[in-house]
Amino acid sequence: MSNQRPFPLIQKLVAVFALLVLVAGCTTAPPDTVLAVPAAPQKYAAIVVDARTGKQLFEVNSTAQRYPASLTKMMTLYLLFEALESGRVSKQMQIPVSDNAARQPPTKLRFRRGETIDVDSAIRAIVVKSANDVAVAVGEYLGGSEEQFAAMMTARARQLGMTSTNFRNASGLPDGGQVTTARDMAVLGMALRNRFPQHFHYFSESDFMFRGRLVRGHNDMLGRVRGVDGIKTGYIRASGFNIVTSYSADGRQLIIVVMGADSARQRNDHVEALIQRSLSPTIADAKTRLMFVQQ
Repeated sequence: MSNQRPFPLIQKLVAVFALLVLVAGCTTAPPDTVLAVPAAPQKYAAIVVDARTGKQLFEVNSTAQRYPASLTKMMTLYLLFEALESGRVSKQMQIPVSDNAARQPPTKLRFRRGETIDVDSAIRAIVVKSANDVAVAVGEYLGGSEEQFAAMMTARARQLGMTSTNFRNASGLPDGGQVTTARDMAVLGMALRNRFPQHFHYFSESDFMFRGRLVRGHNDMLGRVRGVDGIKTGYIRASGFNIVTSYSADGRQLIIVVMGADSARQRNDHVEALIQRSLSPTIADAKTRLMFVQQ
């Protein structure tokens, strides 16, 4: 898969801003903006929501069903945080790894059947490494089986207002019945931020130490844009590159969801463009037209 783009996104953004300056001098009506969408139309979806008010600031295909990939693990963590809050588990408690969990494909920490992992490390493994074996172990522990846990995930999704989401597993590995929308993922991102502020710091971690080695993460938005403080990436071939991003700076809080990008770089470029758009009063009030960039 090629990451080269014939028209780099940054050049397009410069052109857009130049056009806005020209138009602003001629009219008081909100100008149109053009956003270069780095993905195929049939996969792409995005939404930006003000995390303080819930107001939608931008959307395209936000209610169209998409595959969540490892964004699924956000709900796995939501239920784990609930278990922490209820006292059912503690951060020091050991979670056993079953044969089924150990056999999950990468990415994973390569546990063997019968080994255990403490809850605190499990959270970091799921957030940073997106470890499928750990996500399944957590699901089996909390739900009795991964299938029962997936039913719990879907039930909680409905309670949160995620009306178009169905979960079939704890990890986000391919399953044709596991679907969501960009809107629903924004709802989940806001719920994690608002209900569990004491645990939200996990989503800002880009690496962690485990068994004497440094485990690095996949979320390159951390440290790239000031104010970005999480939360989760995801990819399977059917979904493209997905991300839910939390932004908090200068009195603004945003949740940005991008799904179906052709590469991690393209996905991150568009998240950054959407943040800039949402923070600019002129552009935020503008009517947006999309241009799909061919790869």
